[in-house]
Amino acid sequence: MKTERRVSSLRKPILLGSTFLLVLLVPVSVQAQGRKKNPTSKVFISDLSGEAQIDTGDNIQDLNKRSVYTAQGTIIETKKSDRPEDQGKIFSTMVYSNGTGAYFDQDTKVEVKRFVQEPFTPTRTDMDVEPSISQTQAYVARGTVGLCTSKLVAGSNMTYNTPHGAINIRGKKVVIEAKDNETKISMLEGDSTVRGGDMDLGGHTLHAGEQAIIQQGRAGQPNIVRVQAIPPAETQALDDKVAQACMAKKTVYFEVKERVIEGGAPGTPEAAVAESVAKAENSKTTSATPDDTASGGSNATGVTAFNSPTTASAPVTAFDAPAANSSFATSGSKTTVVQEIVAVPVVPVNLPVQFTISPARIVTQPGG
Repeated sequence: MKTERRVSSLRKPILLGSTFLLVLLVPVSVQAQGRKKNPTSKVFISDLSGEAQIDTGDNIQDLNKRSVYTAQGTIIETKKSDRPEDQGKIFSTMVYSNGTGAYFDQDTKVEVKRFVQEPFTPTRTDMDVEPSISQTQAYVARGTVGLCTSKLVAGSNMTYNTPHGAINIRGKKVVIEAKDNETKISMLEGDSTVRGGDMDLGGHTLHAGEQAIIQQGRAGQPNIVRVQAIPPAETQALDDKVAQACMAKKTVYFEVKERVIEGGAPGTPEAAVAESVAKAENSKTTSATPDDTASGGSNATGVTAFNSPTTASAPVTAFDAPAANSSFATSGSKTTVVQEIVAVPVVPVNLPVQFTISPARIVTQPGG
């Protein structure tokens, strides 16, 4: 009897341990299946004058007008003008998929350290508000950047760093100038918090019409931050830079669409292949001319054109991962549905028409 009791007492904790292990494994498995990545955010190049290039991480290529790139991890650089009279002729403007317009002056280098965005509703009515929560962290190594942001939703964060400090932007119009010896931040509309490096814990609130100048401090001392009113002599030039960023915002809007690709259920080898295909297409540059946009065709270089509002089947860039309920079987093969951020260029309702009349086309009346 003593032996039987000892055996049963040993079995009981083993059964309890197995049950406890099962309870632990079930929620972990469910959590792993429901885990999703944030969508891959995009940047649309709305205008370009002069030379500029983009480093995507895989290669360095020339920046192209009306092209879309994956924003996070890219380095965008505009070339320096050789002559002083050409300084205003070299620039680029772009729009991020959260609705922020940007103007890059000549000799400007910006690294997009982090730019993530949550999925957003395809049918939006208020384009002045960003479509979803986004997190932006960029580094202005040198040059001048003008920003025209949408109204940031609760939970969003936008931080631009320079060699001398950082600015946490809450909106809506700001110009950042990073030079060798100082950083100048001019707030034209809205407000932001400016910090003079890591040692400046409190920060300085910058209101509309104010300018913060950050200079390098002595060794072991925090940087010097001076807040003043924007000098009237600088107002016009600053307004022009921000105006171009705001104009860029009106050239494009972003939608969310779905596309079916071959693959299996999330976590399977088929899904890994499908995700690799999506990422490969995600790194491609997409560009379109007005004719391409209207027809849904492809341009002369063989690059896929944007989807226009009237075309719904052209391939576009994809998110990192499929939706949680995106896997299903079709005709014995496994397919996966992935959501995509689509940049849709805005075409004016009434396009300008230019008439060129040559003497050969003039019809004269008899006897005239």
